[in-house]
Amino acid sequence: MKDQNGSKALSAMQLSAQDVLSGKTKGIKRLLPFLGPAFIAAVAYIDPGNFATNIAAGSQYGYMLLWVVLISNLMAVLIQSLSAKLGIATGLNLPEIAQEHFPSFVSFGLWIQGELVIMATDLAEFIGAALGIYLLFHIPLFPAALIAAVGSFAILELQRRGVRLLEAAIAAMVFIVVLAFGTQMFLAHPDGASVVHGLFVPQFHGTDSVLLASGILGATVMPHAIYLHSALTQRRVVGTTESEKKAIFRFEFIDIVIAMIIAGAINASMLIVAAALFFKNGLNVQDLDVAFTQFEHLIGPFAAIAFGVGLLSSGLSSSSVGTMSGDVIMQGFIKRRIPLYLRRFITIIPPLLIIGFGVNPTSALVVSQVILSFGIAFALVPLIMFTSNKKIMGGLVNHKATTAVAWVIAALVICLNIFLIYQTIA
Repeated sequence: MKDQNGSKALSAMQLSAQDVLSGKTKGIKRLLPFLGPAFIAAVAYIDPGNFATNIAAGSQYGYMLLWVVLISNLMAVLIQSLSAKLGIATGLNLPEIAQEHFPSFVSFGLWIQGELVIMATDLAEFIGAALGIYLLFHIPLFPAALIAAVGSFAILELQRRGVRLLEAAIAAMVFIVVLAFGTQMFLAHPDGASVVHGLFVPQFHGTDSVLLASGILGATVMPHAIYLHSALTQRRVVGTTESEKKAIFRFEFIDIVIAMIIAGAINASMLIVAAALFFKNGLNVQDLDVAFTQFEHLIGPFAAIAFGVGLLSSGLSSSSVGTMSGDVIMQGFIKRRIPLYLRRFITIIPPLLIIGFGVNPTSALVVSQVILSFGIAFALVPLIMFTSNKKIMGGLVNHKATTAVAWVIAALVICLNIFLIYQTIA
């Protein structure tokens, strides 16, 4: 019955989309059937790893690295649009196309690194959710992690009941994060002129600022979001002609822009709040639990609660996205699939062990970001290769300028992440 409900919801959405494509639906309502995939993918851009890097950047350098958040988000718009376009054009997701075009040993290797990326993702998200529960309710970290695990299973159950219900739930949790940091922005009273200067005047101050900029970029462009977005669009609305596929992509691009604006605003607000409160008061805050305490000390308990709720919502929503991505990666690269609940159970074991052994949560978040940084090239390079191939993409093949910009972004992202890995290990 649950699967039937999900299928009915999907069919109703596809019928609505067809009415749009045929011209029966007019006005703003035309967007509605196409909104959703980018919001699920965008959750990866506001996970607990982003909390750690943005707060560290703001507390250490004030508003100086805001421009990195802006640039990262513009990059993300292009990267996610390529992924969405791949699914629309081919009816396949990125791992499936890679499996078709690469030798089997390459696909197997890509699957292994993809699973490592998912493990790192789960680590960051579980720790974030557990930390949120710990800070809000003063529950020890390990029991908090078990509660977070139950919450993540509940979100997966929504997926079984229909894609629209899952999208609505994740959108609601993203909205909670928006409210949390919107509240903090209001209470922190940031300097408007410094915000504008930080957004539009690129600058660094020493090697550490470059390292933090790399961390912001690494925490923004997520490999599992690249894999997942193509899967979210591949069969959502199926275009039968090139013109229909182009129309679908135009609507999905609007979805991407809206979702990325929201994700970018959240990331920017994290850094701005840290700059307005911590940097201004000479506080170099590196740990999320310290940030929570300082929020309470500097502007009151309500701000601290807002931070904890935002962290909890971010961790829970992004954990479900990680599980979905893992399913896409396994099914695509090696044509195997395990039940989502079993995958969720397997993937929660490493973070529970790490938390149980008393590893510093923020340190674990940093390590997870390094692993994620390592995986970006393995998702981004094939994505650009395939979307630049007319035989694969048909009428939705990249323009030459798009391909050129994408390769520049890929080179920049890969170089910065190599630098990040080197600096972290050295």
